[in-house]
Amino acid sequence: MPNIKSVKKDVKKSQERHERNIAVKSKIKTFVKKAKSLILAGDAASVQAISSASSVIDKAAEKGIIHKNAAARRKSRIMRAANKAKTA
Repeated sequence: MPNIKSVKKDVKKSQERHERNIAVKSKIKTFVKKAKSLILAGDAASVQAISSASSVIDKAAEKGIIHKNAAARRKSRIMRAANKAKTA
């Protein structure tokens, strides 16, 4: 444990950010998983699920939790799966 007051604060902030990042990444995974399962089931609610997942991914990228290209890749994969299911 550090002795300097500012470093103690830095450690605390780092820990808070780490916990927030883990929570948001978990949320992304949950929304993507829900969207993909609805897409595979051919459910009409998949459009809403895709929109929700995209929104969560965009917010995470905006906050710097994931890289913007990683966000674009994740959204692209969801849309590709939706379009593939739609044509099949």
